[in-house]
Amino acid sequence: MRNFLILLPLFAATSAFAAPEDSISEARLRADVEKLVSFGTRHTLSSQTDPKRGIGAARKWAEAEFRKTSAACGNCLEIVLPEAVVSGDRVPVPTRLVNVVAIQRGTERPSEVVIVQGHIDSRVSDVLDAVKDAPGANDNASGTALVLEAARVLSREKFPTTIVYAALSGEEQGLLGGKLLADYAAAQGWTVKAVLNNDIVGGSTGSDGYRDNAHVRVLSEGLRADSTDALRAQMRRFGGENDSPSRNISRWVASLAEADAGKGLAVRQIWRADRMGRGGDQLPFSDKGYPAVRFTVAVEDYEHQHQDLRTEDGVKYGDTADEMDFPYLARVTRLNVRALARLARTPMPPAPVVKGAVKPDTDIEWQAVPGAVRYVVWQRRTDAPMWDTRVQETGGTSVSLRGVRADDWLFGVSAIAADGSESPVASAVPGGQFGPLTRP
Repeated sequence: MRNFLILLPLFAATSAFAAPEDSISEARLRADVEKLVSFGTRHTLSSQTDPKRGIGAARKWAEAEFRKTSAACGNCLEIVLPEAVVSGDRVPVPTRLVNVVAIQRGTERPSEVVIVQGHIDSRVSDVLDAVKDAPGANDNASGTALVLEAARVLSREKFPTTIVYAALSGEEQGLLGGKLLADYAAAQGWTVKAVLNNDIVGGSTGSDGYRDNAHVRVLSEGLRADSTDALRAQMRRFGGENDSPSRNISRWVASLAEADAGKGLAVRQIWRADRMGRGGDQLPFSDKGYPAVRFTVAVEDYEHQHQDLRTEDGVKYGDTADEMDFPYLARVTRLNVRALARLARTPMPPAPVVKGAVKPDTDIEWQAVPGAVRYVVWQRRTDAPMWDTRVQETGGTSVSLRGVRADDWLFGVSAIAADGSESPVASAVPGGQFGPLTRP
């Protein structure tokens, strides 16, 4: 007898708990952006010693803000400053690169982490110009302010797993801060559940005047960046090209946003690793096999990013705070905080395996994951975009679906904690597991 199919929203099983996102302050976000702009430039090659101008002063201020937040929660944050000396095409002389990172250790599984990050550096038209004013309001004081506000709000609570808040340097010089933090995560032996990268998240009007303050884009890779030739061959045969862990985080965030439709933003999923010809600090994490997505505005304003401050033919150029939409930034922050709070409560998604070749039934099995009290088996058509069918819940680690032919479906499994918090779905396809294919 076939299992009864239950159509439920992805978060129907989550329990009610306090909503930290309701404490987000638009005024604090604005003040943080304006403070970051006041450093004149935050170019990676700018001064690291001037107390008022340059990347050094901006980093020290961000560190001080994390320390204020930590003091308010009884020193619940550990502040670390991963650094490296870098050089390259966009760093013509060896330069000290420093990330500012606050770690809120989990109470039960501290090595299991979710990361929220935004880059703190800025630039003008010439990527090597470290002298001109580069206010970098939307790109990316907005993302840095979001990270600082998330730490202020979420540090008031305790979570089973760890939250990492990061202000990254060197993004404009080649995603250097993202690589530095991804290397740090590997060196710490962290199990990275998700990386939420926020870059250009504070505007709602595009270069052509089109306005969209109702959506945020979430970008995710399809094929895993750490795929091997052998894995790609399996994906061609058995599926998996649309079911990377990052893609399933995107689906999970979209469902989370839908559940908060009255107060937040809708997610427009962009199923590519980043925008056309562009990049972000989520990519170094994907390169290592860590699930990572990018949040960014629904429409971009190209006259107000990566531009010298000037006016030409009546058009104002430059990334200044007066071009931003702070209520919009507050709603993007709200979605991030909702996602972080839930991800920090959920278990890791399991790594399911499906067996259904040459038979009319489907068997799915997985290993138990720490913190899970039960699991949900999901099913969707191979051409369906979202996980929409909860097949069944179980306290075990396997199910048999009688009369379900595996050829016609994709399957996945999510994990549920004791408080009802439910993880993203891990797809039962080649490469569907949440974690590097080869351990660092």
